[in-house]
Amino acid sequence: MTWADRATAIDAQFASVDRRSAFDLSKDVIYLDGNSLGPLPHSAQRAVLEAVRDEWGHGLIRSWNTADWIGLPIRTGNRIAKLIGAAPDTVIVADSTSLNLYKTLHAAIDLQPGRTEIVTDIDNFPTDLYIVDQVAKERGLTVRDVTRAEIWDALNPQTTVLTLTHVDYRTSEMADMAALTNAAHAVGALTVWDFAHSAGAVPLDVTNADIDFAVGCGYKFLNGGPGAPAFVYIAPRHLGEAQQPIEGWIGHEQPFAFTREYEPAKGVAQFQIGTPPILGMRSLYGALEVFEDIDLRQLHAKSVAIAELFHAYADEVLVPRGFSIYSHRDSHHRGSHVALAHADGYAIVQALIARQIIGDFRRPNVMRFGIAPLYNSAQDFVTLVEAIVEIFETEEFRNYGSESTVI
Repeated sequence: MTWADRATAIDAQFASVDRRSAFDLSKDVIYLDGNSLGPLPHSAQRAVLEAVRDEWGHGLIRSWNTADWIGLPIRTGNRIAKLIGAAPDTVIVADSTSLNLYKTLHAAIDLQPGRTEIVTDIDNFPTDLYIVDQVAKERGLTVRDVTRAEIWDALNPQTTVLTLTHVDYRTSEMADMAALTNAAHAVGALTVWDFAHSAGAVPLDVTNADIDFAVGCGYKFLNGGPGAPAFVYIAPRHLGEAQQPIEGWIGHEQPFAFTREYEPAKGVAQFQIGTPPILGMRSLYGALEVFEDIDLRQLHAKSVAIAELFHAYADEVLVPRGFSIYSHRDSHHRGSHVALAHADGYAIVQALIARQIIGDFRRPNVMRFGIAPLYNSAQDFVTLVEAIVEIFETEEFRNYGSESTVI
């Protein structure tokens, strides 16, 4: 059986979750960068058009009521809640992932007075580390940033919060969320998880994992558009007492009372700050329609099958040519992207993009390819491997310089 035959069999097996037709993607493009920016769903396009033309254009300020703009953050949050195994009204869409991480870290620390340390992954996404450092500085705490393997030993009775990204943005390694949360709880600490590379791509069950807080973005696997608003999850047991540090008017219990004193809203609504970005939120709300009739377990199984096919094919034809597999091998501990490492990785990715095979590059030498099984096929990844072989053998990549030449 050829690699193309294997890909055909995988695509046939998971035809029930194929939604490529739901996206505005040219048939000539193989888009493998949905882990950085999801493509445009037709449903998001319709939602934004309706919001601009009808709600803003005709409804004007009345649309805060007639189109329920004021309730959009929690309605959109409830769509995301279904994707992460959360109870209704425990997720709200607001602000950015970074700002939401800042808010939830402060809230978690307030619930654990007297403790002195935050534990995190030293290879976490840089913004997460910057936010952790800022919060620690403001609260007079120490940051223990260790490798993932060292986290278990780093947790101790002085740990106030364990904060981790669920899926590593380079290697695609997926942390054992339930086990690490349990370990944190065993020493009396709380958890804040970042689902930037998880939500919409891998199975999540925040309820059974018993996590405390989570944040995530709307523009990657959720396909909400560039700069789409992010989301916050608060475990039900914390909704009555968790308080975020930024007291904005829209997070007030009675935002239109315009009182001098701040009274936080009840529940997850308190984690809002200012006026919600309606156009971005309508885009995200519309984009989430794509998931409405999807079996998430089948979606993830398709991702696993594609990754296994890619790794096997790469082992056969790319590793002997000097490439190495950079993504995590174990499908039980891998998210929904794969990666290769090569000294000429930047130029090879640029050559792929010129061929309409769009992936991305991460320093120093990592070629990263997102698997978004809603619209990616196994055949896409066979085509990817064959294109890399051709680009390498013909030295086509030499036409694209090196990453060090980019200003």
